[in-house]
Amino acid sequence: MTPAIRRGEARDARAAADLYLRARAAALRAGSIPAGVHDDEDVRRHFASHVVEDCELWVAEQGGALAGILVLEGDWVHQLYVDPDLTGRGIGSRLLAVARRERPGGLRLWTFASNAGAQRFYERHGFVAVRRTDGRDNEEGAPDILYASQVPS
Repeated sequence: MTPAIRRGEARDARAAADLYLRARAAALRAGSIPAGVHDDEDVRRHFASHVVEDCELWVAEQGGALAGILVLEGDWVHQLYVDPDLTGRGIGSRLLAVARRERPGGLRLWTFASNAGAQRFYERHGFVAVRRTDGRDNEEGAPDILYASQVPS
């Protein structure tokens, strides 16, 4: 079943935050990302007040539930998460295609250096690593990598 992708609305904030929290918890258990610094309620407030108000929230829906989320702000992909039970089914690729369509001039994003799966995913989709840091500038204090999409010529 192919999920429907649509622009997220205020009514999606809670479900989007909950999907984000589930996906991060699964990645933490797998050892691919560090622990977050915000509690669940803080994350939910952030989605309700900032993400749906100041960013573009896109959601992939399947069977009446969210299967994935994409958060864009300017040319930044701030969040791209898929429900942990639905990874490997092309949902992330479909959401990234939306990001490329909406930002044809190119995209930027950060991923943790420990998240090899995300690095493979973005590199497979034409992103290149342009900068590596020791993590001193992110909340988690974990080494990260700045990726940029290559703009087709």
